[in-house]
Amino acid sequence: MIGKDFFARSVHEVAPDLIGVTLVADGVGGKIVEVEAYDQEDPASHGFRGRTRRNATMFGPPGHAYVYRSYGIHWCLNLVCGEEGVAEAVLVRALEPTHELDLQRARRGVGDARALCSGPGKLCQALAITGRHDGLALDEPPFRLEDRAFVPEIVTGPRVGITQATELSWRYGLAGSSFLSRSLRAGSA
Repeated sequence: MIGKDFFARSVHEVAPDLIGVTLVADGVGGKIVEVEAYDQEDPASHGFRGRTRRNATMFGPPGHAYVYRSYGIHWCLNLVCGEEGVAEAVLVRALEPTHELDLQRARRGVGDARALCSGPGKLCQALAITGRHDGLALDEPPFRLEDRAFVPEIVTGPRVGITQATELSWRYGLAGSSFLSRSLRAGSA
């Protein structure tokens, strides 16, 4: 099991270390195959302009979920990192579904396992993660994070769906995974 200490490091250390980790919420989930890192100095980060009611969870403590609604439509799950008072979080972009696939299919209304969690909004829908999860500890129910059983080959690339700091290669993915939200090329890490 992964505890809060795992997250008490720079988001740039934590993000690649999450590839291959199993994430479940209420027993539903899968292997993390894609994430994006956001730190407080990053103009694309919710914490860049300081603490607000919406982003307060992002400022710590580490090891908690920061959940927000994107464009008023989709929930997005972030894992808070770093030290308390400094806004750092990893956006979980995609999972390879491994736990309770039938329930994930019912929640998403799709049959193809590759389409269940191949984007931050899709995975929150599949795992039934909503605003009620904001601020919850990642090492207590309903969440569970299990350490990876292998050392993955990780590829990097630009983050998706942002307009600032687009040149930063702070998106990390499992090389060769067919469960990514968008492709990343091998050899880019």
